[in-house]
Parts: sequence; C-alpha cells; structure tokens
Amino acid sequence: MAEPHAVTYLVFIIFTGTAVLSTFALFTRQSLLVAYIVLGALFGPWGLKLINNPVFIKQVGNIGIIFLLFLLGLEMQPQSLFHSLRKMSVITVVSSLIFFAIGFLISFLFHYTWEQSCIIGIATMFSSTIIGIKLLPTTILHHQHTGALLISILLLQDVVAIIAIFIMEVMSTHTTDIMQLILFTSAIPVLLIVAYLFQRFLVTPLLARFDKIHEYIFILSIGWCLCMAQISHIFGLSDEIGAFIAGIALASNPIAFYIAESLKPLRDFFLVIFFFTIGASFNFEYFPDVILPAMALAGLILLIKPAVFKWLLHRSGEIPSVSQEIGVRLGQLSEFSLLLVYVAFETNLLPPLTVYMVEAAIILTFIASCYWIVLRYPTPLAVTDKLRRD
Repeated sequence: MAEPHAVTYLVFIIFTGTAVLSTFALFTRQSLLVAYIVLGALFGPWGLKLINNPVFIKQVGNIGIIFLLFLLGLEMQPQSLFHSLRKMSVITVVSSLIFFAIGFLISFLFHYTWEQSCIIGIATMFSSTIIGIKLLPTTILHHQHTGALLISILLLQDVVAIIAIFIMEVMSTHTTDIMQLILFTSAIPVLLIVAYLFQRFLVTPLLARFDKIHEYIFILSIGWCLCMAQISHIFGLSDEIGAFIAGIALASNPIAFYIAESLKPLRDFFLVIFFFTIGASFNFEYFPDVILPAMALAGLILLIKPAVFKWLLHRSGEIPSVSQEIGVRLGQLSEFSLLLVYVAFETNLLPPLTVYMVEAAIILTFIASCYWIVLRYPTPLAVTDKLRRD
C-alpha cells in the first residue's frame, strides 16, 4: 500500500474521490465546488482520516493558492486596474466599510476582543475572486458589461486584501531594528520593481523569441511564478503575494491571454485541491464552539452583501437586473479572507478558535453562494442545460 503521506497517495485520494462525488453531484444537480469541500471534510483528519496529516494538507493547499493567485493575476491587467480605480473605487470603499462594520459588530457581540473583531471585520470585506471568475461564463468574463463590473470590484478588493495582509505581516514583526523594519516595509515596492525589470528585460524577450514553442512558454510561466514567490518569501512576505505580483507583471503582455488559457487545466487541478483542503483543514472538534458566531456572520454576509452591492450599483446608474446579478455573484467571503486569518494566526494575532470560526463562516458562505449562483444564473457549472454556459 502506498505511503499515506506520499504525494501520489494524496492525489489519488483527492481526484478519485472527486470523480466519484462529482458524478453523484451532477446526477443530483449539486454544485461541484461544494462537492470538493465536502470531500475534504469527509476524507480529512477529522473525517475518515484517509489523509491524516494536517501539515501536509496545508502545504499542498498553499501550493494550490500560489498557482491560483498567479493565474488570477494574469487576468488582472494594469490598464483594467487603473480604469477600475476610477470607476468602481467609491462602490468598493463604501461596501468594504459596511462589511467591515458587520464583521466587527457580530464578532464583538460574540465577545471576541477588539483586535480580533477588527481582523474579522477586515476578512468580511472581500468576495471570492475564485468563485466570481470560476462561475462566470467566459463570454461574460471577456465581452460583456456584467463581467467588466464584476472584475473591477474584485480587482480593487484583491488590492486591498494584499495591502491588509502586508500590513498585518509588518505589525507581527515587533522589531526594534529600524533597518530590518525598513527592509520589510520596502518589500512590496522592491518586488514590484524586480517584477517589472525581470518581466521587461528577461521574461518578455524570451517569450517573444520562443513563442511558438508552447512547452517552453508553459515551463517559463511556472518558473516565473515560483521565482517571484520565493523572492517574496526571502523578503519576509508570503509566497502568495509574490505569485500574485508575478501574474500581474505578465498581464499586460500580449501572450498573457494564451498563458492563462494554456494554464486552465493547471488552474482546475489546483482549484480542486484548494477547495478540498478547505474542507480537510477544518477541525470539527471546535465545531460546537464556533458554529453559532459562524452561522450569524455567514448569514448576515449572505443577506447583506448582495443587497449592498445591488443598492450601490443601482445608485451608480446600473440597471436593476445587472446590479442584482453582480450582488449575488459577490455575496460570499473570500479565499483572501482565509489567507488573511491564516497569516493572522501564524503571526500570533488570532488564536486557533477564532480562525476556525472565520473558516467555518467562509465555508458556509462558499456553499450557500455556489448553490445560489448555479441555480439562478448562467455558469459553466450550472445544474441545468438552460443555464450552463462555458
């Protein structure tokens, strides 16, 4: 029998189990993303224990997040980001303040400390870029007004999330060494400069010279992603920030669309692993202690986020149907929320029980939001032929 901690065993368990459960989900018209989370909970350390090494699961999940954020960065062209800052900045700022207040008040009412409530409030500000893009048909993503508005809001939220994670990492240093603090706080600008220089004078010329060798483009793209992740780690930041910057640096390249398309199978591979690890990493021993605040937080987010976005977009001049659809598609918490609380835990800003409460709320919003979207709007994973759009 294979070693229980081997990579091959993990991949076997995840994808064989996913194939079986996804088949059942399709026959019963359920969301595939929910199936991935349920499978993780079922097979993980607090389920059947088919995969019983939490550290190993977390490491594999981190690799998944690195590649997912790299691919998300490829979709986020700097020109679009600049346009979004002008068009959607007010909506993003106002909605983020409202969601922060909701997260803070709910947490404070459940007797979390002021500092913990602030971090939870920040975590509630963001919607899932992965769910937003994954459940958006490609035709809407690239050609329609709804997709442009959705991506604009997600772009701005992701920038805010990256800044929040960076600030949290700075706060956790607790260092009196001025030079070390300067080095740490200058990490993002340095990373951006390094990314620009390498992309401008090395990666782009190589892509242009060997653009007909598809295998080389694939290898160079992956190498670029992991290189920036490692540089980010050396500067004391998370690997994910480096991968995200690597994607954005390539986004303006004419070949970025081809890279994103060619890496779609890799994206889907790590998408399965990412959602599997969400379910597998949740410790059900804490479930009785966190379920009430998690349900309260998730319930309010699911109710208020769509309503807030609908109201703000309608006031900005969008038609009600578009405002409603965008609100529903953004009506959940985010993978950046997960990353934020994980960083807060690793830097001793949050205790484990608080992290599990937020993680439970995130899972609940993922499940409910996926159901809501696939049952009502066109998606590649819709449960009916009428709504299925690739």
